[in-house]
Amino acid sequence: MQRYSFAALVRQALGGHRGWTPLWRKPSPKPRYHIVIVGGGGHGLATAYYLAKEHGISDVAVLEKGAIGLGNTGRNTTIIRSNYLWDESARIYEHSLKLWEGLSRELNFNLMLSQRGVLNLAHTLADVREGMRRVNANRLNGIDAEWLEPDAVKRFCPVLSIDRAARYPVLGATLQRRGGVARHDAVAWGYARAADARGVDIVENCEVTAIRTSGRRVGEIETTRGTIFADKVAICAAGHSSVLAAMAGVRLPLQSHPLQALVSEPVKPVLDCVVMSNAVHVYVSQSDKGELVLGAGIDAFNSYAQRGSFHIIEAQMAAALELFPVFSRLKMLRSWAGIVDVSPDASPIIGKLPVSGLYLNGGWGTGGFKATPGAGHVFAHTIAHDTPHPLAAPFALDRFTTGALVDEHGAAAVAH
Repeated sequence: MQRYSFAALVRQALGGHRGWTPLWRKPSPKPRYHIVIVGGGGHGLATAYYLAKEHGISDVAVLEKGAIGLGNTGRNTTIIRSNYLWDESARIYEHSLKLWEGLSRELNFNLMLSQRGVLNLAHTLADVREGMRRVNANRLNGIDAEWLEPDAVKRFCPVLSIDRAARYPVLGATLQRRGGVARHDAVAWGYARAADARGVDIVENCEVTAIRTSGRRVGEIETTRGTIFADKVAICAAGHSSVLAAMAGVRLPLQSHPLQALVSEPVKPVLDCVVMSNAVHVYVSQSDKGELVLGAGIDAFNSYAQRGSFHIIEAQMAAALELFPVFSRLKMLRSWAGIVDVSPDASPIIGKLPVSGLYLNGGWGTGGFKATPGAGHVFAHTIAHDTPHPLAAPFALDRFTTGALVDEHGAAAVAH
């Protein structure tokens, strides 16, 4: 890894980064690859990296319609946790969290992982019962989880209001101390550099316009940079999964929605954990730059527009001030939205599609970022061996015909 002194960094910054070593090559696409991954976000890049590292397959291209890090990977709120309710979800998210914990060292890239703890608040007796149930379920799966009474919540997060006269009083919270946040663009850059170093071609500004099949088998891919032939095609395109699958004649049970967030003006450190509330639909953390990062539930309408709605922001601010009256005078700097694809049971689809040689890792809804390393790891295994990884098997497409759903609506409502 190339290192620079402070003086060299200043010279590079003032000089427009001339001579700065690129993190990955900028190759032109070859006419044929063994595996083509459509989508250069965290999941696509992680899949490529693990294909090369774990399975020795480097004849891989990652096609990204824009620049690396400008899609959903750079449009989320960076929260990481594994305290999901059902066994299937808990296992894959815990697998991911364990990978997160060693990922900076593995990639030799500072991902700024901060395991500051994640609080999920309870505001009603039903919330309390559900929170305690989830704590017990997590512990049975070997996942760290605690139940905190209101006074303990206040000690863990002093700026949070636990006023019993509030419209939604805090009656307690679950706590996962190993949860936290990571730097979203660093994740994309770290995986991109590591995959490139193992021979993977990362092709930016290369939009897929058609996926052609022959005899129900995937064949060629039309892109804005020419035609590419592939033995296997893997879709990792978040909110656009259904659009790409439809190109190959596959209809997916997914709906795409905007999911927006916003940040405040920077302030001195005041919030050293992540606070989430499904009841009032908001979650809050503080970035290393001092900005408060706030998110809410998905916009109800279907859209591919990377922008939010004012009524969502209004409700988001009301919810935030319910929990943190101390933030009432802060100004908001900017807002943005990503596009999430949501399945009927709020769980992902990982595995083979009805067209031979076509694979999907999508439908993560609001939980995609935290699953990045784990999803990439199990998806790479599924593609390489043409059979599901044990952790991915419950998330196959055919669960919507067998009825073996993994219903995580309660754990994933705004728990990004």
